[in-house]
Amino acid sequence: MKPSKNPPAPSVPPGEAAQASPPKPPAGVLERGISILECFREDRLRMSLRELAECTGLDKATLLRLLGVLQRARMVHRFESGSYAPGPALLHMGMLYRSTFDLGTRLQPVLHAVMQQTGETVAFYIRSGDDRVCLYRENTVKEVRHHVEVGTRIPLAAGGSSAHILLAFTGSPTPHQAEIDATGYAMTRAERVDEMASVALPVFDGDGTFLGALVVIGLASRHNVVAQRKAADIVRHELALQGFASAAPNGWRVPAA
Repeated sequence: MKPSKNPPAPSVPPGEAAQASPPKPPAGVLERGISILECFREDRLRMSLRELAECTGLDKATLLRLLGVLQRARMVHRFESGSYAPGPALLHMGMLYRSTFDLGTRLQPVLHAVMQQTGETVAFYIRSGDDRVCLYRENTVKEVRHHVEVGTRIPLAAGGSSAHILLAFTGSPTPHQAEIDATGYAMTRAERVDEMASVALPVFDGDGTFLGALVVIGLASRHNVVAQRKAADIVRHELALQGFASAAPNGWRVPAA
């Protein structure tokens, strides 16, 4: 038997194959600059030149040239160690964004997206004295549902997952404190309304200001624990897309009640 002219390529483990294929950088100069800024996240606020190259797929010479432009525009800051971080101009842009859109304009798309994905009613509550007040809501179209009206006032003492979130992040005691500390959310089942289950998460603005509680509430028979946890993940994702956070920033302290 004649030896094969084209011997088979050696097999590469999936993990190594993924590492061998860096991301393809965009073609446009502006898009390349944006791709650099998009590399920064909460869990990687400082990045080295090598890390940025791996993230963007750009060669180091091109990357250094673009970073120089971003530095001069104060969109990127370079430390003496050689690492890079988001620059002060981005904060200015963020403040302009906040001034352009009011809270409802930014939050309503979150509520709508969460309702579409979970199929349950979604509402946003703030604390007002010893009550919670519904500022925004997106009611599910399902026939059997929990219906929420904007402006509804409910005593915090009446319970419910959003009440526990508001208590926990405004300095008041709640029996769900340990759960909130461990998971970042509060879940209740038939606590305030019979046959209803809900999960609520805190909402923080980009500057770390605590805004209120976003709650997903539905019929307990279909909104089981698995569905509640999935809803919490959906809420986190949709909040992040609109510039909100579902966890307190580092160094944030609960105000005294």
